[in-house]
Amino acid sequence: MELWMKILFVYLIIANVVAFMLMGVDKSKARNRKRRIRERTLFLSAIVGGSIGAICGMQVFRHKTKHFSFNFGMPLILIIQVVIALVIMF
Repeated sequence: MELWMKILFVYLIIANVVAFMLMGVDKSKARNRKRRIRERTLFLSAIVGGSIGAICGMQVFRHKTKHFSFNFGMPLILIIQVVIALVIMF
């Protein structure tokens, strides 16, 4: 495996862990009626490579699952990322 691929792999792992954790932290803040994480921050975490983590966080923490923008937007971001990856690879 080439160095740039290893770096990309590590980056994507970190991005997905961060996105997953952001969903959990926001859910905890929602339950405790504390200041929340902005929705654009949650979307940005998905856009920069954490879409799988964000989707998993939504399901595990049952967070934002009733919001159309999240139920449609997060999978759409993932699909776009997969298409971009396939175009780059082939």
